[in-house]
Amino acid sequence: MSEALKADYEIGAEIGRGRFGAVFHCYSVTSGEPFAVKTIDKTLLTDSTDRQLVDREAKITLLAAAGNPHVVQIYAVYEDDSSIHLVLDLLPGPDLFERISAVGSPMPEPEAAAIIAQLMEALHACHQRGVAHRDVKPDNVMFDSRGRLRLVDFGSAECFGEGRPMRGVVGTPYYVAPEVVAGREYGEKVDVWSAGVILYMMLGGIPPFYGETAVDIFEAVLRGNLRFPTRIFSSVSPAAKDLMRRMICRDPSRRFSADQVLRHSWIVGGGGALHLT
Repeated sequence: MSEALKADYEIGAEIGRGRFGAVFHCYSVTSGEPFAVKTIDKTLLTDSTDRQLVDREAKITLLAAAGNPHVVQIYAVYEDDSSIHLVLDLLPGPDLFERISAVGSPMPEPEAAAIIAQLMEALHACHQRGVAHRDVKPDNVMFDSRGRLRLVDFGSAECFGEGRPMRGVVGTPYYVAPEVVAGREYGEKVDVWSAGVILYMMLGGIPPFYGETAVDIFEAVLRGNLRFPTRIFSSVSPAAKDLMRRMICRDPSRRFSADQVLRHSWIVGGGGALHLT
């Protein structure tokens, strides 16, 4: 473990392990404040591409997190001969997937609206900085000790801008937008589609597009036949359904932006039963 890191932070127990290393509790020596430190074993970075991926994820996370209270923050970076150490927010969980599963029934609209509002604030800030997350899913939505949402894992993220569309099939089948599956060029609104799928799952308890295999799911996504089965969505407000239609919209030119989601009546009204305007 880096001597410089140990001079600034007291290292605690391991709390997770990933492809390139482990995550530990740590505490600031000066303030006692708790953090997490992600230690990347450089011997596991088998080629220059692996190192570039790690460096790129750290740089994009720093760009996305700047002044953004709903994105995981990197507070310090240390490197020694054997490892790279990233000091991050301590996010004890549960993640949103665990939170949805624990509810066991559709989430109350005010709770769902509060979560989606924070997620869209995170995405709006990322998009303003030219960063698309590209893997928005409940597993990548965490909560800090105060219950505040934090978007994590920018390993699939990409920078975009005028004249720089994105390509490549990335993401997770249930949440990926149809233009990604189709192999077309796409923009940051792929994140809005994914967030819309999350909203559908919170309010309905099932994904809008599903299948036995990834190929089946992709085919359902491409068809984009969005439905609200009465037995599941009978108690969901018209405003919530309207917002989901605008987020899970096959045509990216008509799909809402993150900013438009934040200004929708259902979000502004905190998930109450609102009349559409």
